[in-house]
Amino acid sequence: MRETLAEWRPVIDEAIADLLPRDVDAEYLESFFGEPTYEYDPDGIQRALSDPIWDLLDRGGKRWRAVLFLVFVEAFGEDPADYLPYACIPEILHNGTIIVDDVEDEATMRRGEPALHHLYGRDVALNAGNAMYFLPLKVLTHDPADLPAERRLAAYEMLMDELNRTHLGQGMDICWHNERDVRVSREQYLEMCACKTGCLARIVARLAAIITDQPPEVEDAVARYAEHTAVAFQIGDDILDVENSLGRAGEFGKEFGNDVREGKKTLLVIHAIEEADPAAAHRLQEILAADENTDEEILEALSIIEGAGSIEYARERALDLAAEARAEVEDLDLEPGPTEELLEFTEFVVERDI
Repeated sequence: MRETLAEWRPVIDEAIADLLPRDVDAEYLESFFGEPTYEYDPDGIQRALSDPIWDLLDRGGKRWRAVLFLVFVEAFGEDPADYLPYACIPEILHNGTIIVDDVEDEATMRRGEPALHHLYGRDVALNAGNAMYFLPLKVLTHDPADLPAERRLAAYEMLMDELNRTHLGQGMDICWHNERDVRVSREQYLEMCACKTGCLARIVARLAAIITDQPPEVEDAVARYAEHTAVAFQIGDDILDVENSLGRAGEFGKEFGNDVREGKKTLLVIHAIEEADPAAAHRLQEILAADENTDEEILEALSIIEGAGSIEYARERALDLAAEARAEVEDLDLEPGPTEELLEFTEFVVERDI
């Protein structure tokens, strides 16, 4: 899977550049957005949209949503190259949510560098992030694969449905972040992940199924595969944050214990508060609720999480979700090669070390 991701990433970036060039000019703006009523300002759009968006994209990111879309297309028996522009839709949406999330979460870092709102300002960051919710819709408008009208409509309706649910998930996450106490159940946390992260993954699978004209039962099955895999991926991220921080506890700094430092109510935190002894659980809540923490306090919180067996619990939940995801595609009559990649991907998202 790492090889597949590395192989497709430059191709995907080229396709994204067709939607939003690195260098914006009047010709592009008129051809893509229509003639201006008066006059566009290419330089302003360059600095307020293209520059910050490409700043984020060039920092990294695995492009796994776009790659997964192409794997699905191949699994359905179609040539992925014919649908490459559509692979940009979930990838651009995902990066748009990152920009907005970082503003809402008051994040300081993203992919090893300052979050965009610290470099370009909150106004530019929010506008760029919001633009990335709408820019992918131009793919369906331009329709490079010449899809039938009913398929394009189905894709639009699906995108609106799933994007609305992502905001339910983000709403829950923001509410919990602003609360001092940890009152969230494990199932509520998983539902938040299913909305906030899972819906973007469901877009990947459902879009591939819709544009290649798969029957509803296939679309439903691959959507469940994608959702289970995405929730497992999020849990894997939670685990990595704790394990990587514990593994370099002597190297304190901005990247140490991010989730605890931000007071996030992750599955590991919820489990630890439920399972640790009352004094340790209370102390963990105190650290999470504090406006600021020392590195020593962050390490104390991480040690409580580890001592409660929460890392092992979260890993088992992620592995169970990965198994459920595999079961969804194993029952489908898909092309064997890409099916193996789909099965492998469910392991990659849980066991990855990057």
